[in-house]
Amino acid sequence: MLPRYYTVKQTGKNEINIQKSRFIAHIKRAESENEAQEFIQTIKKQHWNATHNCSAYLIGEHDQIQKANDDGEPSGTAAVPMLEVLKKRKLKDTVVVVTRYFGGIKLGAGGLIRAYGKATSEGLDAVGIVERKLAQIIHVKIDYTWLGKIEKEVRASEYKIKDIHYLDTVEVEVYVAEDLVQPFMDWMVELTNGQCDMKKGDKLYLEEDYVRET
Repeated sequence: MLPRYYTVKQTGKNEINIQKSRFIAHIKRAESENEAQEFIQTIKKQHWNATHNCSAYLIGEHDQIQKANDDGEPSGTAAVPMLEVLKKRKLKDTVVVVTRYFGGIKLGAGGLIRAYGKATSEGLDAVGIVERKLAQIIHVKIDYTWLGKIEKEVRASEYKIKDIHYLDTVEVEVYVAEDLVQPFMDWMVELTNGQCDMKKGDKLYLEEDYVRET
């Protein structure tokens, strides 16, 4: 599992118009090639009457699966520029379909490359990007008398609360970066005067919105 990587925040779409042609970018997170292909086919069915439905995707921790399909546009003018945008943004597990409705004005090879790249880039901005950071879940069991203090301290820190379970005692689940597990546990002991029980849980990804520098 990668310690951190970028991917799209959500499924969505964004439309731009260039020289009377409509370019609609459809974007989705896809963690397998089957998932990516299913999304592509869904968009093609929805926009069966479009001039082109060009697609590109990057899948795998090391981008093992890369595909680009120009769907009738001149070779290299549509899907490759789309794929290059994904690579430039350092995204993983992402599929993009750009639907084009031809508006009557030919753009030429250079114009197509710029148009499909722009449609993809603006589509990504519209749906949002997240950074996924691998974290260790630490389960902290405490008496109810400690809950207010612990919750306040954790929420004011760099750590993130995943969940709180209200049982006979309280169990707080916290996302902790792997290199901070011991400092976090020492901190919990200090805050509760040693009156807590802790154990490691699963390793999960914590998602945080990523804002691109302009």
